[in-house]
Amino acid sequence: MPDAVASLLHQDWRARLVWVTRSHLRAALALTVLAFCFFLPGQTSLQPMDRDEPRFAQASKQMIETGDFVDIRFQQEARHKKPVGIYWLQVAAVKAGAALGVPEPKVQIALYRLPSLIGAVLMVLATYWAALAFLSREGAFTAALMMVASVLLGVESHLAKTDAVLGALSTATLGFIARAYLSARAPGVIQTLSNNRLVIFWLIIGLAVLIKGPITPLIAALACLWLWARDRSVGWLKTLRPGMGLLIVGLVVLPWLTLILVKTGGSFLQDSVGKDMLAKVGSAQEKHWAPPGAYSGIFWLTFWPAAALVLLAIPTLWRERRDDGIALLAGWVIPFWLIVEAVPTKLPHYVLPLFPAIAILIVLAAERSGLSMNRALRVIAALLYALIPLAFLIATPAAFLLLEEGDLFARIPLYALPFLVLAFAFGLLGAREIWRGEAAMRAVLLGVFASLALTLGAYVFGLSKLEALRLSPRLAAAAKATGCASPSFATVGYREPSLVFLTDTNIELTDAAGAAAFMDKPGEGCRIAFIEAASEAGFKAALKGQAAPALVARVRGVNLNAAVDKQRKLRILDMGVYVRR
Repeated sequence: MPDAVASLLHQDWRARLVWVTRSHLRAALALTVLAFCFFLPGQTSLQPMDRDEPRFAQASKQMIETGDFVDIRFQQEARHKKPVGIYWLQVAAVKAGAALGVPEPKVQIALYRLPSLIGAVLMVLATYWAALAFLSREGAFTAALMMVASVLLGVESHLAKTDAVLGALSTATLGFIARAYLSARAPGVIQTLSNNRLVIFWLIIGLAVLIKGPITPLIAALACLWLWARDRSVGWLKTLRPGMGLLIVGLVVLPWLTLILVKTGGSFLQDSVGKDMLAKVGSAQEKHWAPPGAYSGIFWLTFWPAAALVLLAIPTLWRERRDDGIALLAGWVIPFWLIVEAVPTKLPHYVLPLFPAIAILIVLAAERSGLSMNRALRVIAALLYALIPLAFLIATPAAFLLLEEGDLFARIPLYALPFLVLAFAFGLLGAREIWRGEAAMRAVLLGVFASLALTLGAYVFGLSKLEALRLSPRLAAAAKATGCASPSFATVGYREPSLVFLTDTNIELTDAAGAAAFMDKPGEGCRIAFIEAASEAGFKAALKGQAAPALVARVRGVNLNAAVDKQRKLRILDMGVYVRR
């Protein structure tokens, strides 16, 4: 199959895309279908991924439970790190699922992921639209394909967080700024922005602030400063009508901001700006420290498969660095990248809004003067193209063998392996195209096939089948199997946010003595306690009731986060499920 696909791509890469870009509507429909093919698999089968995703989902779930859509909380803890936008989107998705008859919608993580899924698709479409300011239709479509296939966007499309939605809004912002700047530099060549489009532009900025605070405005402002340093002029900014823009952004953001400031007595700004944003600048939060240069190191994975082509684009981009389009895209990427490299707290998704600009730069270099034919660069790029799928091909079976229990045959991911092998085969073909240097951009299309195979292997038949990591879903299922209606919960030795989300907002995260006191509380209804094996003796010793609770199930699994927190080796958690009726 890979050789057959390679033969179909043997013609010039742009010629193979002409038919789909004859109209923008056709291109948008094709990209939408492709994006859903990449981002849909695994949405329902993947468990809530600790820790950030279930924290977001649980806060949205509590909004539904309490009817308070202003304050943001995880259990009783105020969660004032991010604005409210993503929570409102998740609440709307869950309510829509309930209206359509989805069973138990409040604990269906796929519903909370819908904003991220749609955001990822919109980011792909926004990349195509933004790229049209710089590239031909075929080139813009190719840049969007790079986003469809990128590893990081695929990951974020499966997580109920802010970043896919923020990526879509940021990419749209890039498209508007590009049209404003380039039309001022080359009047009549690039279409100017109408008043209606300017209103949409500022609405997008306001929504981006409501999703994740100042990130999108900061990236845009840094790009404008970069262009000011280059041109010694920012007169083109007047075409964006910033006075009207501030009014629109204020109308979007200030109503909720006023309500949350009143509700929290002003502590929201202290928590979100002081304890979250500035704390990340001063020190690493939640063990997310990494040295400067970390983003540049993991970029070859997070933006695979297109990342390898950056090496081949750099010589052309450097030669043509005085070009207005290249200068704008460099200003979008470089200043913010340097800032996040310098900040101690690092998470891979921080640079996601920059990836569309990088994709456009790659294709821009290919359309202008072609990608580099330097032998050393082609060798490195070809190796990167093939090594990433090879790493997944090795790591996935290794994870099953390391974490799963049972006989050897049962621990091999038989259904995932064919897709992982196929991904590696396509990666090798793409590496061959890069090595030959004749039409390296054909490697993009081969990378799309490789990434799709990797998506199916990793999400559908890999991670979702790794039972050792599905500790929270299996504990929730064991509790449901007791037949108790609306039980109360406590847990000892395992307190991940996913367990809170899948069981009950009021679950007690306690110790052995606390769990015993919980089980002995008077009152009607079932009480269920999840007790880790190391705490069971203390739990039983602390019980004071006449009848010991019944042990109805044992669930074994691995808590990767605990291993990282305590800097110790992985170990199997053996959880007893105790019930008092």
